[in-house]
Amino acid sequence: MAVDPKMDQLMILLCTVFFFSMVTADSSSDKIIVKTVKGKKVCDQGWECKGFSKYCCNKTISYIFQSDQFERLFPKRNSPVAHAVDFWDYRSFITASAVYQPLGFGTTGGEISQMKEVAAFLAHVGAKTSCGYGGATGGPYSWGLCYSKEMSPSQDYCDDYFKYQYPCAPGAQYYGRGAIPIYWNYNYGAVGEALNQDLLNHPEYIEQNATLAFQAAIWRWMTPIKNGQPSAHQVFVGSWKPTKKDTLAKRVRGFGTTMNILYGDGICGQGDVDAMNNIISHYLFYLDNIGSNQEFAGPHEVLTCAEQVPFNPSYKSSS
Repeated sequence: MAVDPKMDQLMILLCTVFFFSMVTADSSSDKIIVKTVKGKKVCDQGWECKGFSKYCCNKTISYIFQSDQFERLFPKRNSPVAHAVDFWDYRSFITASAVYQPLGFGTTGGEISQMKEVAAFLAHVGAKTSCGYGGATGGPYSWGLCYSKEMSPSQDYCDDYFKYQYPCAPGAQYYGRGAIPIYWNYNYGAVGEALNQDLLNHPEYIEQNATLAFQAAIWRWMTPIKNGQPSAHQVFVGSWKPTKKDTLAKRVRGFGTTMNILYGDGICGQGDVDAMNNIISHYLFYLDNIGSNQEFAGPHEVLTCAEQVPFNPSYKSSS
């Protein structure tokens, strides 16, 4: 049976309203259902971390990262000169994260580790959606979530190489949209399949729904680019074990390798380039402002990807 895209969008909207009401009503409660499955403790914390997971035995993201912290990270997103005024908000982020918290997003390890992952993910978001600059009011790292889409796309980003698997829809443009911007038909197709959204025919959904935009970005963070490779989440939380090949390629656990996975040789393996340093600076700024401390970021070799060999060398249409 065909799924009506409009119904999917309506369900996301209804879920967002419902989840927000639950946050408002139950944010002070600590109701955790605990049981043992095959000798291991698993938990359920209701709508935000549901499904009996070991990760749901930890604090939820809304507990360790609250709306005032979100405002400190993105204070200029609704400035009159921003380009996505009233689009991005804390509610949308928490609603989107609820899908992935049972899988470990922001719920892996202790509270410091959890806050570090939230800061790391949002540092990518902030850097990729910023309209800040050196002399900007509030500083260059206060302008994340200024954009929800590419403002002046130079092309429609349709790659006919994928015309059988992810055919471009007539009139559709696959320019950058979202919290970690999506480019090209094949990326919209893959994200759409994962989120059960018809993004090939309706890529505009990403720029129309902040919850969906955050959800797409978290899916990318949690999902390996290729089988046999780690996800950004895995290399950051330390569940990935580098092989001898990875060691020779100078790929190590930590923030730097998240950039390798997400952007490849667009910024990694290029030396000490501004694009890489900008993302690292956002991460350090966010650690300080989230209530953690950049001292927890780790040494320089963990933060950088300047000398790393990319997991996936550039394809001619790589985003």
